Amino acid sequence: MGYIAKAKFKEGMDEKTIVKLNIYFLLPILAFWGLLTQKIDVAIIKIPFIYLFISLVALAISSIVAKYFFNDPKDISIISMASVTGVTGSIGIPLGLALFGKSSVIYTSLINTMSMFFVYTIGTYIYSRGSFGVIKSFKNVFKMPIIWASLIAIVFNIFGISINKSFFKTLQMGAYAAIIMQLLIFGIFLYEAKIKEIKLKTLSFSLFIKFVIMPIISIIVLYLLNIKGIALKSTILEVLVPMAITNVSLASIFDCKPKEVTTIVFISSLLFIPYIIIVIYMLK
Repeated sequence: MGYIAKAKFKEGMDEKTIVKLNIYFLLPILAFWGLLTQKIDVAIIKIPFIYLFISLVALAISSIVAKYFFNDPKDISIISMASVTGVTGSIGIPLGLALFGKSSVIYTSLINTMSMFFVYTIGTYIYSRGSFGVIKSFKNVFKMPIIWASLIAIVFNIFGISINKSFFKTLQMGAYAAIIMQLLIFGIFLYEAKIKEIKLKTLSFSLFIKFVIMPIISIIVLYLLNIKGIALKSTILEVLVPMAITNVSLASIFDCKPKEVTTIVFISSLLFIPYIIIVIYMLK
């Protein structure tokens, strides 16, 4: 729908306006609702922090590689961030449910929450650095309402503050709208993305880090920490999902080559289809 709308209305379909609507209004609802869907269990809270550690290690490696091989700050931002973030929510959670059953949901949901924090804090800063200085980029992080919505939801969860069922249903509607809007945004940018215009070097480095370096890091970390069973499988699955569509939104907001980011995300999604078959076989 996003692709067709942009194809028909051209400049009449302002993608940045839609991106702002999603980031500043709908995604905070998604974060708030998601963190209140189930009680946070202290016993399994270590799993999302392990995911965060894996992401930070991968980010450090990708940043070093990007700065060594690239000069354009925007290319450095794209490679550093796009390659280490995944669609942990709209793909990771339902895929985990399909492969491993309901017991995986608590792990994939918490990992998705941690991923959102990672993307909208560190990710915001990195994409912002492609166009702005250090201080401005740091300030941009605190302008993201999803962070404050998540913190409030965590407080509600920890202290057992209940939400009226009717209001909670409204939050759920907003959360689902955010997911749909995210995909619409992806379609809109996909219309203007040109595969032939993308830098092969940027694409290759991003895909290599996402589908080779990150899995190696995750396997090493999980092995050393002796993580087993459904926690192991859920974490590996969330690490391997294709690049997050959120990258497109952040690249658009901070003018960091959103069309190029769209193409990279799209290609990673296509490659994920045969890739996941191998992953499923390994996990089984």
